[in-house]
Amino acid sequence: MPVVMEQEQRSQTAMEIAHKMAAAARTAPKARGFDNLEIAVVGKKTMTALSKKMVEMVIAKRGASFFARDSDCVLNSDALLLIGTKIGSTELEYCGLCGFANCKEREEQGPLHPCAFNTGDLGIAIGSAVSIAADYRIDNRVMFSVGMAARELGIFAKEVVIVYGIPLSISGKNIFVDRKPKK
Repeated sequence: MPVVMEQEQRSQTAMEIAHKMAAAARTAPKARGFDNLEIAVVGKKTMTALSKKMVEMVIAKRGASFFARDSDCVLNSDALLLIGTKIGSTELEYCGLCGFANCKEREEQGPLHPCAFNTGDLGIAIGSAVSIAADYRIDNRVMFSVGMAARELGIFAKEVVIVYGIPLSISGKNIFVDRKPKK
């Protein structure tokens, strides 16, 4: 009978859980049935590129030092899930949650004004995804810094304007706790 040591399976296990998280995010409820989500499971090569981009963003933006701290978390993670949303209308006549009277007025102001339902759907999908990680006791953290780097790298189409990353880690200590800011 072959013996498989747990350490040898961490990355594979994390990737399997990331795929389950993607499925949970996809099947999460969406306002009026409009699905504007984009979801990607990311492996080590892309995680390295994201980490590098995050460090570049610290230098370019001066003052966002937590991007460097978060980039270390990405590098030390076993898998990563990206979830983003396009900005699309829910075609409601009377809503106003976005600050405009209705969807038509919001669209007239330009395509980058988020619909409250797009961001709400994204939040529900993220919650569904991380609940799967919790069910399997996989350490994770929702990070907008990772999402910004993913946007800059063009991982999703340009229509996907709000993106979050969820790195996953299987280790003896949660790498997302007691993080120290980098200078």
